[in-house]
Amino acid sequence: MARANPTIAFDSYILGAHARNHGIYVYAKELLGYFREMAPQCGVEIAPYVSPFNDNDANQFAAAPGFRPRSTRLLDRSRAWRWGGASLLTSFSGADLVFSPAGTTLYWGPTAPSVVTIHDLIPVVVSTGSKRANRLLRFFYWSAAKLSQHVITDSIHSKADLIRLYNVPESKVSVVYLGCDHENFNNQPVDPGRQQALLKRLGIARPYLVHHGVIKGYKNLKRLIQAYRLVLERNRNLDFDLVLAGPLGWEYDEILAEAKNCEGSRARVVFTQALSDSDLAMLVKGAVLAVIPSLYEGFCLPMVESMACGTPTIAADSSCLPEVSGGVLRYFDPLSIEAMAATLEEVLESESLRRELGDKGRLRAAEFEWRRCAEQTLQILVREVRDRRR
Repeated sequence: MARANPTIAFDSYILGAHARNHGIYVYAKELLGYFREMAPQCGVEIAPYVSPFNDNDANQFAAAPGFRPRSTRLLDRSRAWRWGGASLLTSFSGADLVFSPAGTTLYWGPTAPSVVTIHDLIPVVVSTGSKRANRLLRFFYWSAAKLSQHVITDSIHSKADLIRLYNVPESKVSVVYLGCDHENFNNQPVDPGRQQALLKRLGIARPYLVHHGVIKGYKNLKRLIQAYRLVLERNRNLDFDLVLAGPLGWEYDEILAEAKNCEGSRARVVFTQALSDSDLAMLVKGAVLAVIPSLYEGFCLPMVESMACGTPTIAADSSCLPEVSGGVLRYFDPLSIEAMAATLEEVLESESLRRELGDKGRLRAAEFEWRRCAEQTLQILVREVRDRRR
């Protein structure tokens, strides 16, 4: 008798309300949607964990051929889920493999074989959040790297970090670039009336620079504010707002304080809080320049989204940012306020350079598609589950 198609469980914990507005949430939701479509052609069954009593967006995906959600109340209990409950459930459910798109759930080796995505090693390299949260993330990532059957990561730079910091064999790590939501983030014209209404609602009256993403310490926004203020202080020809679009995350007190220091000067920092994807894309498209000053990233969706809009973009020369952007942007030392300010000034004063950055960035961003990301990820999962069956 032919064996049934292998079953790949999908850990949907990161699709809970706690993770919305974060890149990992976007990643998990995009992949799950494409897995539902692709599973029959790949000869596997995808089984996402769901709970009707939990505000988890995996509930949005109905059963289909090769796609069979598995309901569990255990998903309602965050601590129990992450600290062994999900691993036990996978062992008892008969799944051949479990895919964890975030690396923050413990799966204990042979009894619950896993493929885990570790997007970056920010907690190890730059340390972020509270000490307790940082220690927990370090432990989860170390465990995922050591105990999983295979690791997926977002960039060649992150793969090198995994090998260097965790001594993971190179053959155990695969790089799969993320995608971009080209439906929202593109260079199609926006409705001028809607855009003006959005800017008025946000209190933006001048041309503006933009950074979007959750407000966190390692995003290096304090230095960005300082560099922006320095540019306006020494160049009277430039007159721009700085717009920081996104919800407050953690380690943001110094960022808010630095923005307050701008009061009484020509510099003005606007915090928008969370926006819908359509409003965010409209805001990014209207910017004179997008700035990505992060100290460390695993991929940086906001950078690719800005590039996809055709918005001129500059970025730090740190971690994976030159790799992911393909070397087509202007780069600066993220630890140097002067270097950041000089790059801002150079680009803001040259319309031809901004046009070049916008065109080259858009072409590079077109290479990142969620379907391709899902296809490559599912190929790895199918290979690993078949190797295990053999």
